[in-house]
Amino acid sequence: MIALIAQYGLLLVFLNVLATQAGAPVPAVPTLVVAGALAAADRLPLAGIVAAALAGSLLGDLAWYLAGRRYGAGVMRTLCRISLSPDSCVKQSELRFQRWRGRVLLVAKFVPGLSMLAPPLVGAMGLPPRNFVLLDGLGALLWAGVAIALGYAFAGEVDHVLDAVANAGTLAVEVVTALFVAYVLARWWRRERLLRSLRMARIEVEELARAIAAGRAPVVIDVRSAVARQLDDRIIPDALLTDVEGIAQAVVAIPPDRELVVYCNCPNEVSAAHAARVLMARGYRRVRPLRGGLDAWDAAGYALQRLAPAQVAGVDGPATTVV
Repeated sequence: MIALIAQYGLLLVFLNVLATQAGAPVPAVPTLVVAGALAAADRLPLAGIVAAALAGSLLGDLAWYLAGRRYGAGVMRTLCRISLSPDSCVKQSELRFQRWRGRVLLVAKFVPGLSMLAPPLVGAMGLPPRNFVLLDGLGALLWAGVAIALGYAFAGEVDHVLDAVANAGTLAVEVVTALFVAYVLARWWRRERLLRSLRMARIEVEELARAIAAGRAPVVIDVRSAVARQLDDRIIPDALLTDVEGIAQAVVAIPPDRELVVYCNCPNEVSAAHAARVLMARGYRRVRPLRGGLDAWDAAGYALQRLAPAQVAGVDGPATTVV
Protein backbone atom coordinates (compact mmCIF):
# COMPACT_ATOMS: atom_id res chain seq x y z
CA MET A 1 0.00 0.00 0.00
CA ILE A 2 2.86 2.39 0.83
CA ALA A 3 4.32 1.82 -2.64
CA LEU A 4 0.99 2.57 -4.32
CA ILE A 5 0.33 5.72 -2.31
CA ALA A 6 3.91 6.90 -2.70
CA GLN A 7 3.71 6.36 -6.47
CA TYR A 8 0.28 7.82 -7.17
CA GLY A 9 0.22 10.13 -4.15
CA LEU A 10 -2.59 12.60 -3.77
CA LEU A 11 -4.57 11.25 -6.73
CA LEU A 12 -5.04 7.91 -5.00
CA VAL A 13 -6.12 9.62 -1.78
CA PHE A 14 -8.66 11.71 -3.70
CA LEU A 15 -10.06 8.75 -5.69
CA ASN A 16 -10.24 6.47 -2.64
CA VAL A 17 -12.14 9.03 -0.55
CA LEU A 18 -14.42 9.89 -3.48
CA ALA A 19 -15.27 6.22 -4.06
CA THR A 20 -15.96 5.69 -0.35
CA GLN A 21 -18.30 8.66 -0.12
CA ALA A 22 -20.01 7.62 -3.35
CA GLY A 23 -20.93 4.32 -1.68
CA ALA A 24 -18.30 1.89 -2.97
CA PRO A 25 -17.23 -0.74 -0.39
CA VAL A 26 -13.63 0.52 -0.31
CA PRO A 27 -12.61 1.99 3.07
CA ALA A 28 -10.64 5.23 2.92
CA VAL A 29 -9.33 5.35 6.49
CA PRO A 30 -6.40 2.92 5.87
CA THR A 31 -5.29 5.02 2.91
CA LEU A 32 -5.47 8.21 4.97
CA VAL A 33 -3.49 6.61 7.81
CA VAL A 34 -0.77 5.46 5.41
CA ALA A 35 -0.74 8.88 3.74
CA GLY A 36 -0.26 10.45 7.15
CA ALA A 37 2.70 8.15 7.79
CA LEU A 38 4.22 9.15 4.44
CA ALA A 39 3.76 12.82 5.34
CA ALA A 40 5.71 12.19 8.55
CA ALA A 41 8.56 10.87 6.38
CA ASP A 42 8.32 13.90 4.04
CA ARG A 43 7.27 11.66 1.15
CA LEU A 44 3.91 13.42 0.67
CA PRO A 45 2.84 17.00 1.50
CA LEU A 46 0.56 17.06 4.54
CA ALA A 47 -1.52 19.99 3.24
CA GLY A 48 -1.96 18.21 -0.09
CA ILE A 49 -3.27 15.05 1.61
CA VAL A 50 -5.83 17.06 3.59
CA ALA A 51 -6.91 18.96 0.45
CA ALA A 52 -7.26 15.77 -1.61
CA ALA A 53 -9.32 14.07 1.12
CA LEU A 54 -11.54 17.14 1.53
CA ALA A 55 -12.11 17.47 -2.22
CA GLY A 56 -13.00 13.78 -2.63
CA SER A 57 -15.34 13.83 0.35
CA LEU A 58 -17.14 17.01 -0.65
CA LEU A 59 -17.56 15.91 -4.26
CA GLY A 60 -19.02 12.52 -3.32
CA ASP A 61 -21.27 13.97 -0.63
CA LEU A 62 -22.45 16.79 -2.87
CA ALA A 63 -23.74 14.31 -5.46
CA TRP A 64 -25.85 12.56 -2.78
CA TYR A 65 -26.98 15.92 -1.36
CA LEU A 66 -28.22 17.10 -4.77
CA ALA A 67 -29.95 13.75 -5.33
CA GLY A 68 -31.72 14.18 -1.99
CA ARG A 69 -32.84 17.72 -2.88
CA ARG A 70 -34.14 16.60 -6.28
CA TYR A 71 -35.68 13.22 -5.51
CA GLY A 72 -36.37 13.50 -1.79
CA ALA A 73 -37.61 10.40 -0.02
CA GLY A 74 -37.11 8.26 -3.14
CA VAL A 75 -33.33 8.41 -2.72
CA MET A 76 -33.59 7.33 0.92
CA ARG A 77 -35.82 4.38 0.01
CA THR A 78 -33.41 3.30 -2.73
CA LEU A 79 -30.48 3.36 -0.32
CA CYS A 80 -32.53 1.44 2.21
CA ARG A 81 -33.41 -1.28 -0.30
CA ILE A 82 -29.78 -1.96 -1.20
CA SER A 83 -28.60 -1.86 2.40
CA LEU A 84 -27.83 -5.03 4.35
CA SER A 85 -29.85 -3.44 7.17
CA PRO A 86 -32.98 -2.37 5.27
CA ASP A 87 -34.94 -1.01 8.21
CA SER A 88 -32.34 0.42 10.55
CA CYS A 89 -30.27 2.13 7.85
CA VAL A 90 -32.71 5.00 7.32
CA LYS A 91 -34.37 4.81 10.71
CA GLN A 92 -31.15 5.50 12.59
CA SER A 93 -30.24 8.39 10.31
CA GLU A 94 -33.71 9.88 10.84
CA LEU A 95 -33.35 9.63 14.62
CA ARG A 96 -29.96 11.35 14.52
CA PHE A 97 -31.29 14.04 12.19
CA GLN A 98 -34.15 14.77 14.62
CA ARG A 99 -31.58 15.36 17.36
CA TRP A 100 -28.77 17.05 15.42
CA ARG A 101 -30.48 18.52 12.33
CA GLY A 102 -27.83 19.71 9.83
CA ARG A 103 -25.10 19.31 12.44
CA VAL A 104 -25.35 15.54 11.91
CA LEU A 105 -22.88 16.11 9.05
CA LEU A 106 -20.18 16.92 11.61
CA VAL A 107 -20.23 13.38 13.01
CA ALA A 108 -21.75 11.34 10.17
CA LYS A 109 -18.47 9.96 8.86
CA PHE A 110 -17.64 8.47 12.25
CA VAL A 111 -20.90 6.45 12.39
CA PRO A 112 -21.10 3.28 10.25
CA GLY A 113 -23.87 3.52 7.69
CA LEU A 114 -24.61 7.17 8.38
CA SER A 115 -21.84 8.64 6.22
CA MET A 116 -23.63 7.98 2.93
CA LEU A 117 -27.17 8.50 4.26
CA ALA A 118 -26.68 11.89 5.90
CA PRO A 119 -26.03 13.99 2.73
CA PRO A 120 -29.20 12.92 0.84
CA LEU A 121 -31.23 13.16 4.04
CA VAL A 122 -30.25 16.75 4.79
CA GLY A 123 -30.74 17.55 1.10
CA ALA A 124 -34.26 16.12 1.15
CA MET A 125 -34.98 18.06 4.37
CA GLY A 126 -34.04 21.32 2.65
CA LEU A 127 -30.71 22.22 4.25
CA PRO A 128 -29.41 25.24 2.25
CA PRO A 129 -26.41 24.49 -0.02
CA ARG A 130 -24.17 26.99 1.76
CA ASN A 131 -24.86 25.35 5.13
CA PHE A 132 -24.32 21.91 3.64
CA VAL A 133 -20.90 22.78 2.21
CA LEU A 134 -19.82 24.39 5.49
CA LEU A 135 -21.01 21.57 7.80
CA ASP A 136 -19.99 18.74 5.49
CA GLY A 137 -16.60 20.33 4.90
CA LEU A 138 -15.99 20.66 8.64
CA GLY A 139 -17.08 17.07 9.17
CA ALA A 140 -14.78 15.87 6.39
CA LEU A 141 -11.85 17.82 7.82
CA LEU A 142 -12.45 16.34 11.27
CA TRP A 143 -12.79 12.77 9.95
CA ALA A 144 -9.84 12.90 7.57
CA GLY A 145 -7.75 14.88 10.06
CA VAL A 146 -8.13 12.20 12.73
CA ALA A 147 -7.03 9.42 10.35
CA ILE A 148 -4.14 11.41 8.89
CA ALA A 149 -2.99 12.49 12.37
CA LEU A 150 -2.97 8.88 13.56
CA GLY A 151 -0.77 7.89 10.63
CA TYR A 152 1.51 10.87 11.22
CA ALA A 153 1.85 10.19 14.95
CA PHE A 154 2.39 6.45 14.62
CA ALA A 155 4.37 6.40 11.38
CA GLY A 156 6.85 3.83 12.70
CA GLU A 157 4.15 1.43 13.82
CA VAL A 158 2.34 1.81 10.49
CA ASP A 159 5.53 0.84 8.69
CA HIS A 160 5.92 -2.28 10.84
CA VAL A 161 2.31 -3.36 10.27
CA LEU A 162 2.52 -2.89 6.51
CA ASP A 163 5.86 -4.71 6.38
CA ALA A 164 4.30 -7.64 8.20
CA VAL A 165 1.38 -7.65 5.76
CA ALA A 166 3.76 -7.49 2.80
CA ASN A 167 5.85 -10.37 4.19
CA ALA A 168 2.73 -12.47 4.64
CA GLY A 169 2.16 -12.19 0.89
CA THR A 170 -0.98 -13.78 -0.51
CA LEU A 171 -1.93 -15.15 2.90
CA ALA A 172 -2.70 -11.64 4.16
CA VAL A 173 -4.88 -10.94 1.13
CA GLU A 174 -6.73 -14.21 1.63
CA VAL A 175 -7.33 -13.50 5.33
CA VAL A 176 -8.65 -9.99 4.63
CA THR A 177 -10.88 -11.31 1.85
CA ALA A 178 -12.22 -14.08 4.09
CA LEU A 179 -12.99 -11.61 6.86
CA PHE A 180 -14.82 -9.31 4.45
CA VAL A 181 -16.88 -12.18 3.04
CA ALA A 182 -17.69 -13.38 6.57
CA TYR A 183 -18.84 -9.86 7.50
CA VAL A 184 -21.14 -9.58 4.49
CA LEU A 185 -22.58 -13.05 5.10
CA ALA A 186 -23.20 -12.26 8.76
CA ARG A 187 -25.06 -9.07 7.89
CA TRP A 188 -27.05 -10.89 5.20
CA TRP A 189 -27.99 -13.66 7.64
CA ARG A 190 -29.05 -11.09 10.23
CA ARG A 191 -31.25 -9.45 7.62
CA GLU A 192 -32.81 -12.79 6.63
CA ARG A 193 -33.50 -13.67 10.26
CA LEU A 194 -35.21 -10.33 10.76
CA LEU A 195 -37.41 -10.75 7.70
CA ARG A 196 -38.33 -14.31 8.69
CA SER A 197 -39.27 -13.21 12.18
CA LEU A 198 -41.64 -10.62 10.70
CA ARG A 199 -43.45 -12.93 8.31
CA MET A 200 -47.20 -12.59 8.76
CA ALA A 201 -50.32 -12.16 6.68
CA ARG A 202 -50.44 -8.93 4.69
CA ILE A 203 -53.46 -7.08 3.37
CA GLU A 204 -53.43 -6.08 -0.29
CA VAL A 205 -54.20 -2.51 -1.29
CA GLU A 206 -57.22 -3.66 -3.30
CA GLU A 207 -58.73 -5.41 -0.28
CA LEU A 208 -58.24 -2.33 1.89
CA ALA A 209 -59.76 -0.08 -0.79
CA ARG A 210 -62.81 -2.37 -1.07
CA ALA A 211 -63.30 -2.32 2.70
CA ILE A 212 -63.15 1.48 2.79
CA ALA A 213 -65.59 1.79 -0.13
CA ALA A 214 -68.01 -0.65 1.54
CA GLY A 215 -68.06 1.41 4.75
CA ARG A 216 -66.34 -1.23 6.88
CA ALA A 217 -62.93 0.38 6.94
CA PRO A 218 -60.41 -0.90 9.47
CA VAL A 219 -58.39 1.53 11.56
CA VAL A 220 -55.50 2.53 9.30
CA ILE A 221 -52.29 3.48 11.11
CA ASP A 222 -49.29 5.28 9.60
CA VAL A 223 -46.21 4.25 11.59
CA ARG A 224 -43.57 6.27 9.72
CA SER A 225 -41.36 8.57 11.76
CA ALA A 226 -41.96 12.32 11.91
CA VAL A 227 -38.90 12.87 9.70
CA ALA A 228 -40.23 10.37 7.14
CA ARG A 229 -43.52 12.29 7.00
CA GLN A 230 -41.59 15.51 6.48
CA LEU A 231 -39.85 13.89 3.53
CA ASP A 232 -43.12 12.51 2.16
CA ASP A 233 -46.35 14.20 3.33
CA ARG A 234 -48.71 11.71 1.66
CA ILE A 235 -50.98 9.64 3.89
CA ILE A 236 -53.90 7.28 3.35
CA PRO A 237 -57.07 9.28 4.14
CA ASP A 238 -57.94 9.46 7.85
CA ALA A 239 -54.93 7.39 8.89
CA LEU A 240 -53.89 7.54 12.53
CA LEU A 241 -50.40 9.05 12.75
CA THR A 242 -47.86 7.57 15.16
CA ASP A 243 -44.56 5.68 14.98
CA VAL A 244 -43.37 2.24 16.05
CA GLU A 245 -42.24 3.49 19.46
CA GLY A 246 -45.56 5.21 20.17
CA ILE A 247 -47.92 2.63 18.65
CA ALA A 248 -49.00 1.14 22.01
CA GLN A 249 -50.08 4.52 23.38
CA ALA A 250 -51.77 5.53 20.13
CA VAL A 251 -54.29 2.65 20.21
CA VAL A 252 -55.33 2.72 23.88
CA ALA A 253 -58.84 3.92 22.96
CA ILE A 254 -59.30 1.32 20.19
CA PRO A 255 -61.13 -1.89 21.19
CA PRO A 256 -59.02 -5.07 20.82
CA ASP A 257 -61.55 -6.62 18.43
CA ARG A 258 -61.19 -3.85 15.83
CA GLU A 259 -59.38 -4.64 12.60
CA LEU A 260 -56.14 -2.68 12.21
CA VAL A 261 -54.07 -2.04 9.08
CA VAL A 262 -50.55 -0.74 9.63
CA TYR A 263 -48.44 0.80 6.89
CA CYS A 264 -45.03 2.37 6.37
CA ASN A 265 -42.92 3.07 3.31
CA CYS A 266 -39.93 0.81 3.89
CA PRO A 267 -38.70 -2.39 2.21
CA ASN A 268 -40.64 -5.54 3.11
CA GLU A 269 -42.96 -3.47 5.34
CA VAL A 270 -40.44 -3.98 8.16
CA SER A 271 -41.56 -1.09 10.37
CA ALA A 272 -45.24 -1.95 9.85
CA ALA A 273 -44.57 -5.57 10.74
CA HIS A 274 -42.71 -4.50 13.90
CA ALA A 275 -45.69 -2.35 14.88
CA ALA A 276 -48.08 -5.22 14.15
CA ARG A 277 -46.08 -7.48 16.48
CA VAL A 278 -46.37 -4.88 19.24
CA LEU A 279 -50.14 -4.64 18.74
CA MET A 280 -50.56 -8.42 18.74
CA ALA A 281 -48.66 -8.62 22.01
CA ARG A 282 -51.21 -6.18 23.47
CA GLY A 283 -54.14 -8.39 22.47
CA TYR A 284 -55.03 -7.10 19.00
CA ARG A 285 -55.45 -10.16 16.78
CA ARG A 286 -56.86 -8.61 13.61
CA VAL A 287 -53.71 -6.73 12.60
CA ARG A 288 -52.08 -6.80 9.17
CA PRO A 289 -49.39 -4.71 7.50
CA LEU A 290 -50.29 -3.20 4.13
CA ARG A 291 -48.33 -4.98 1.42
CA GLY A 292 -46.18 -2.50 -0.47
CA GLY A 293 -47.04 0.28 1.95
CA LEU A 294 -47.82 3.82 0.90
CA ASP A 295 -46.14 3.53 -2.50
CA ALA A 296 -48.30 0.54 -3.47
CA TRP A 297 -51.46 2.41 -2.42
CA ASP A 298 -50.45 5.45 -4.46
CA ALA A 299 -49.37 3.36 -7.47
CA ALA A 300 -52.81 1.72 -7.53
CA GLY A 301 -54.39 5.15 -7.94
CA TYR A 302 -56.32 5.31 -4.67
CA ALA A 303 -57.06 8.58 -2.88
CA LEU A 304 -54.41 10.24 -0.74
CA GLN A 305 -54.28 13.13 1.67
CA ARG A 306 -51.51 15.66 2.07
CA LEU A 307 -50.53 16.59 5.58
CA ALA A 308 -50.83 20.23 6.58
CA PRO A 309 -47.57 21.80 7.83
CA ALA A 310 -48.83 21.68 11.43
CA GLN A 311 -49.51 17.95 11.13
CA VAL A 312 -46.09 17.29 9.62
CA ALA A 313 -44.59 18.96 12.67
CA GLY A 314 -46.65 16.72 14.92
CA VAL A 315 -49.55 19.07 15.69
CA ASP A 316 -53.17 18.25 14.90
CA GLY A 317 -54.58 19.99 11.88
CA PRO A 318 -56.62 19.36 8.75
CA ALA A 319 -55.17 17.42 5.85
CA THR A 320 -55.79 18.25 2.23
CA THR A 321 -57.40 15.51 0.14
CA VAL A 322 -55.73 14.62 -3.15
CA VAL A 323 -57.22 12.13 -5.61
